[in-house]
Amino acid sequence: MITLLWPAVLLLLPLPVLVRRFAPPRTVERPALRAPFFNRWQSLTNDDEESVVSAARKIPAIALWVIWLCLLVAAARPLWVGEAIELPNSGRDLMLAVDISGSMRVEDMQVGNRMARRIDAVKQLGSDFMSRRSGDRLGLILFGSRAYLQSPLSFDIQTVQRFLLESQIGFAGQETAIGDAIGLAVKRLQERPATSRVLILLTDGQDTASTVDPLEAAKLAADLGVRIYTIGIGADSLTLPGLLGSPLGARTVNPSADLDESSLISIAQSTGGQYFRARDPEELATVYRLLEQLEPLEVDKALYRPQQSLSALPLLVAMALSFALVIRYLWRHRSAATTPSLVGVPVRD
Repeated sequence: MITLLWPAVLLLLPLPVLVRRFAPPRTVERPALRAPFFNRWQSLTNDDEESVVSAARKIPAIALWVIWLCLLVAAARPLWVGEAIELPNSGRDLMLAVDISGSMRVEDMQVGNRMARRIDAVKQLGSDFMSRRSGDRLGLILFGSRAYLQSPLSFDIQTVQRFLLESQIGFAGQETAIGDAIGLAVKRLQERPATSRVLILLTDGQDTASTVDPLEAAKLAADLGVRIYTIGIGADSLTLPGLLGSPLGARTVNPSADLDESSLISIAQSTGGQYFRARDPEELATVYRLLEQLEPLEVDKALYRPQQSLSALPLLVAMALSFALVIRYLWRHRSAATTPSLVGVPVRD
């Protein structure tokens, strides 16, 4: 369907006629020339030639009217409005905050017969989780020594997925700023409906670089109705090889010794969320499945009609006609300049 955004502009269509009718006539002094043989010249012209000349004179006038009409239509801003599209809108605004500090490169996530880095498991399973959140607005925060908004809340899930998969360890620094990540998420979520604000925070350590205490940031989130689900990443035990990679001298360590579980539990509980522990990719996948059970907010479905401006089409027509008139004018004057003059030729009566 085509509609005009400003149809009142078309009321200006008779403006050229009104200007010609009521504007004062232009006074031009022309030299008087008496041609007693004018009637004889006129009689030499037949009716067909007169009709051709008359039609040739009407062409510029018609073109000028079409140009004026095209300009008015363009100014009226014609729009093509498509059929109504129902947006999948659950009312859920979900922000994902991912730790990309130096400790996330530790290889303690068992994947089959090999060990994978923590960040690789988080990116792969996090991307799968995003793909199943159709209808939610997703955002992404990456934090290390500082927290950065990588993607604002958006229905464009594929772009947010790509930003997560392209994230690299160390881009935000080597330390961990959990409090700053929470504060940044609260800032982005506070203008959204109170019952739809959710933050999922994944980290493998403790806060070492924030300018805001994580518990204070969590208190602010609770006051604004932001629910925080925290996930602790990392295995409980890891066997380090001994001398030259042999079992001789091998030892078992806890790679998650720096994980501050008590703070993560407090952050989640104070905001009405939950704390989850992910020691391997299977547990992390289970955590994501539990998070998928969050009940969406029931709201009225939103309708969207795609729109496309058509103003360029009448403007192109007006421009093409204008060039055609200019070329016609130059061609006629060039032809007149090359026509032999009759001045000085005697005429017998």
